[in-house]
Amino acid sequence: MALHLVFLAFFLCHSSSVLVVSLNDEGFALLSFKEAVGGYQDWSLDNWNSSDANPCSWNGVTCKEEKVISLRIPNKMLSGFLHPALGTLVALRHVNLRNNNLYGGLPSELFNAKGLQSLVLSGNSFSGPVPPEIGTLNYLQILDLSNNSFNGSIPSSLGQCMRLKSLVLSRNTFYGSLPVRFGIDLISLQNLNLSFNILSGSIPSSIGNLSSLQGTLDLSHNSFNGSIPPSLGSLPETLYIDLSYNNLSGSIPVNAVLLNSGPTAFIGNPLLCGTPLKVPCSSSTQDGNDQSLAQDPSLSSGTNSVRSGKGSSYSSVMTITIVFAVAGICLMGLVFTYWYKKVWTCKGLKHGGGGCNCKETLTIKNEISCFRKDYLETLSENPENYGFIPLDSNIDFDLENLLRASAFLLGKSGIGILYRVALANGITVAVRRLGDGGSQRFKEFQTEVEAIGKVRHPNIVSLRAYCWSVDEKLLIYDYIPNGDLATAIHGKAGIVSYKPLPWPVRLRIIKGMAKGLAFLHEFSPKRYIHGSLKPTNVLLRENMEPCISDFGIGQLVNISEEYLTEQTTPVTPQQSSPYHFTTANLSSTRSYYQAPEASKVTKPSQKWDVYSYGVVILELISGKSPMVQMGSLKMDIVRWIQLSIDVGKPLSAVLDPFLTRNLEIENEVFLIIKIALACVHKNPDKRPSIKYVSDYLDRLA
Repeated sequence: MALHLVFLAFFLCHSSSVLVVSLNDEGFALLSFKEAVGGYQDWSLDNWNSSDANPCSWNGVTCKEEKVISLRIPNKMLSGFLHPALGTLVALRHVNLRNNNLYGGLPSELFNAKGLQSLVLSGNSFSGPVPPEIGTLNYLQILDLSNNSFNGSIPSSLGQCMRLKSLVLSRNTFYGSLPVRFGIDLISLQNLNLSFNILSGSIPSSIGNLSSLQGTLDLSHNSFNGSIPPSLGSLPETLYIDLSYNNLSGSIPVNAVLLNSGPTAFIGNPLLCGTPLKVPCSSSTQDGNDQSLAQDPSLSSGTNSVRSGKGSSYSSVMTITIVFAVAGICLMGLVFTYWYKKVWTCKGLKHGGGGCNCKETLTIKNEISCFRKDYLETLSENPENYGFIPLDSNIDFDLENLLRASAFLLGKSGIGILYRVALANGITVAVRRLGDGGSQRFKEFQTEVEAIGKVRHPNIVSLRAYCWSVDEKLLIYDYIPNGDLATAIHGKAGIVSYKPLPWPVRLRIIKGMAKGLAFLHEFSPKRYIHGSLKPTNVLLRENMEPCISDFGIGQLVNISEEYLTEQTTPVTPQQSSPYHFTTANLSSTRSYYQAPEASKVTKPSQKWDVYSYGVVILELISGKSPMVQMGSLKMDIVRWIQLSIDVGKPLSAVLDPFLTRNLEIENEVFLIIKIALACVHKNPDKRPSIKYVSDYLDRLA
C-alpha cells in the first residue's frame, strides 16, 4: 500500500508538471505593456491572459514560429506609457499604436528590437526627444511619429537607417537644423513630411538626391531660412513640394519641379520672389540672371539708362505725366464699364428671364469686383494683393472667366450664399460666397483653405480654388448636379412627383458616406471632424454616388457663435436647375443629428460624426424625418427606432414602406440597422470608428 501511495504521489507530481502551463517570456513582456496602458477599453486586450502558453492568440499580436513579430493596436484609446519590455521581443518587426492616448518619452530600450521595420506612433501624446539609439534600427522602413509632442532636434543617427522609405514627423515641436547629409544617408526615402514643427536653418541641398520621393515633400510651417537650393530641381517632376510658411528668401529657382508646385507651395515666405509667385525679383536678388534682368523695364534700355542729371530729370517728369494720364483713362474706363454692366445685366434679366434677379446678379458680379485682374499680376504678403488662387493644376479658368459667367442663386445660410456658375467654356462650378468676416487674418484663412484644398476623395466635394480680399471670400467647388440626400429621401417641397430610392442605391450611399468620412478622419491633412453631417450636406452625383460637402467651413468664417445657431433663408432655385437643395430651419434640425455629448463638451470628437452618420442611416432606411410625430408626441428618430425595437415591433414597422416589398433584402437591412444603432450609442466610447464601419460595410455582399 505504501508503495502504491508513493507511486500515486509521483504520478500526480509528474502530471501537474505537464498540465500546468507557464507563459513564455514574450508573453510576460506584453503583459508588462498591458499593465502600463491601464486605460485600455475592456474589449481590446481582454484576452491577454497569463494562463496562455504564449501570446500568439492575443488581440493585436501576430506571431511567426511562436515569436511575436507584430503588435498592432491602433484606435483603442490605450492610455499610459510605452513599457521598455517591448524591446525584449527580439523578433518584433512591426509596431502600430497610432491614435491612442499614450504619453511620456520613447524608452531607448525599445530599440533593442533590432529587426524593427515599421514604428507607427502617430496621434498620441508622446513627448521629449527621440533617443539617438533609433539609429541602430538598420531594417527600419517606416517611421511615423506625427501628431505628438516630441521635441529636440532630429537625431543625426537617424541617417544610419538607410532602408527608411517613409519618414513622417509632422505636427511636433522638433527644432534645430536638418543634418547636412540628410538627403545622402536616407537615399531610399519615398515619403517625407516634416511640416508643422519649428525646424530652422537652411534646407540641405542634399535633399535633391532623394530621387525616390513620391506624392508630397512637405517642409511647410517651419522656420527654414536662406535660399531654396537649386538641387531640388533634380527631384521627380511629379513630386509636389510644399515650402509654404517658412522664412525662405531670394529668388525661386526656375525648374520644372518647383514651377509645377504652383504659388501655394511658396506662400508665407515674405522674402521670396520669382515666377511661381508672380512677384518680380529685384536686381539684388537675381544674381546676374540675364533673362530676369531683360524683363525689368528699368534695366532693358542698356546704355540709355545712364544719362546726365538733366536728362534723368526730364525722363522722370515725362514718366510721371504718362503714368497719371494712363491712370485717368483707366479710371474713366472702369466707371463706364461698371455702369454699362449694371444696365446690361438688368436689361438681360428683364428680357431674357431665368437666373437670379438683378440684385443677386450684381452681387456675384459687382460686389466681388475687388478681385481685379491686376491683382493676379502681383502676389505679395499684403493680403489686399491676393486674388484668384487655384488649388488644382487642372483648372482651366481664372477670375475673369468667373466674373463673366452666368450665376444662379441656389441658397443662403448663416455661412454665406451659394451660386451655380456656368462658365463660357462649358464648365459649371459651385461658388460659395462666405459671410462677413473681413477681420479674419489672411494667413489663418489661407492655412485652413489650403488644407481643405488638399483633400481629394471620390466621396468628398473637392475645393478647386478660392478668392480672397479683406472684405470678400469665395470658395469654388466642383458642381455636383444631382441634388442633396435630403431631397432624395423626402422629395422636394412643392413637387408632387417623387421616386423612392431603391435599396441598392441606398446601400451605395451608406457605403460611400462611410468611405468619405473615414478619409476625413484618418487620411486628410488635419484629420478633419465634419461637425455638421446631415443629409443636406451630402450631395449626389449622376450615378447617385454620395459626396460629403461643407467640411471645414466652420474654420473659414469669423462667425463661430452664429455658425452654431445657423439659420437658412428659404430660397427657391430656378425650375430649370438640377441642383436642388432642401431648405430648412437648421436650428430646429441640427440637434437631431448632433451627438448628445456635443452640447456639453467643447472639444469636437470624431465620434460626433459617427453619431450623425448613424442618424442619417436611420433616416435613409426609414424614410422618416429626424423628428418623428407619434400622435401628439414628438421624438427624435433614434428614440423612435429604439422604442420600436424594445416593444417588439417587426422590422417592417421601421422601414420605408417602399423597401418592405423586397423580402430578399431583409437580412442586409437588419445588419445596417445594427450598425446604425451602434453608431448612435449614447456613450461615445462605445461607438465604433467610422473606419471600422467602412471596412465592415465593404465585407457585405
